[in-house]
Amino acid sequence: MSICPAWVVDGSCFAKAGSETWAKRSISVVVWSVGFRDARFSAITWGMPAETSKSIYNVPNLLTSIRLILAIAVMALIPLAMYVSALIVFLVAVSTDWIDGYWARKYGQVTKLGRIFDPFVDKIIICGSFIALVEVRDSGVAAWMAIVVVARELLVTSLRGMIEGSGGDFSAKSLGKWKMVLQCAAVVAVLLTLIAQPAAAWLKWTSLGLLWAAVGLTVYSGYDYAWAAAKMMQDTPDASTPPKDAV
Repeated sequence: MSICPAWVVDGSCFAKAGSETWAKRSISVVVWSVGFRDARFSAITWGMPAETSKSIYNVPNLLTSIRLILAIAVMALIPLAMYVSALIVFLVAVSTDWIDGYWARKYGQVTKLGRIFDPFVDKIIICGSFIALVEVRDSGVAAWMAIVVVARELLVTSLRGMIEGSGGDFSAKSLGKWKMVLQCAAVVAVLLTLIAQPAAAWLKWTSLGLLWAAVGLTVYSGYDYAWAAAKMMQDTPDASTPPKDAV
């Protein structure tokens, strides 16, 4: 592959190669200010073949769509007392969450749709599972626990939309990912307890411990996200407020 210089135009650079014009992606753009008004020099940059446009019709988004269908299946199977099937479908669904994220990062298929769709489906499968388990006797999942899980997700989603909508970065933290892992473990443990009725004492205590730990980490992570959002909003000036020296 030959590398040739090209002028930058709107973030891309173009170079003539025989009779064909090839789109080039600039590696860097260096703009030097020489201290004079409107006197700036733009450097000639070196280009490389541009990436193909990212389509929403890719493997990660397909896996996320499948996970949404599986999430709905889990919510339907639990009230029907089909706990073995619900457990299998749940495990397959949460495993695709790791696969689609890995695929998207490795093959450069991260899209705006995926950034919104993937966490949305995660919330559906977790919140839906907790809500469905509330109706099941001996599940150990109380109504207030499901409310806490749903409320936390609504809070963080609202804060993320508000901050990222204003140009800020409110990406998921490692604490949020561990919260997701613990919630999945709690759902699996509860389903195993329901499958093994009458369940052994150690399984009941393990299920109960994971459930309370998941709820506790859910509350703490929600507080952590809310605190981080409050600091970001406090540091960001309000665009609606005019400067003090404005006439």
